[in-house]
Amino acid sequence: MVLAAGRGRRFGSDKRIARLGDGQGLLATTVARAQPHFAQLYVALREDDEPQALGLPGHTRVICCADADQGMGTSLAGAITQVAALNSQASAIAVLLGDMPWLEDQTLLRLVQAAGSSRIVFPVYKGERGHPVIFGRKYWPQLQGLKGEQGARAILHEHAHACVGLDVADPAVLLDVDCPQALR
Repeated sequence: MVLAAGRGRRFGSDKRIARLGDGQGLLATTVARAQPHFAQLYVALREDDEPQALGLPGHTRVICCADADQGMGTSLAGAITQVAALNSQASAIAVLLGDMPWLEDQTLLRLVQAAGSSRIVFPVYKGERGHPVIFGRKYWPQLQGLKGEQGARAILHEHAHACVGLDVADPAVLLDVDCPQALR
């Protein structure tokens, strides 16, 4: 699931449609990079978003986050609840951020291969934990209880025994776009 329901206020405009150096949109590039690595890919958007206006193809599976303005935790909880209802067979869900378009294919492949229903898997670059994070289904009920701006950090701490950090040579796991300068 690609989280893209936030307002991105620090960016100054809708960063999801900001253009990368190759002319492609930020969110569209993130989704295109992720698509080949997951059996099903969902994009979490605000209720008033038009997927095509964001550069997303018509076949994109969209999850609408009605309470997106309450914060990332609330958006994540609502999106996980909807995905759980739509996909009862999934053993894990990857949570990708919509503003991370430079993830390497090898990184995504390794994360998917390490995923499992009782694991929380994430990349580590030079000792620093990055994104995306893949949560085994065992942890979905806790994700569904998130509220406000608080993300899943507390779940990672509580279940440190289930966390699998994969060392990667991909600095993009730490690179998100918070301001226009980050696009350079």
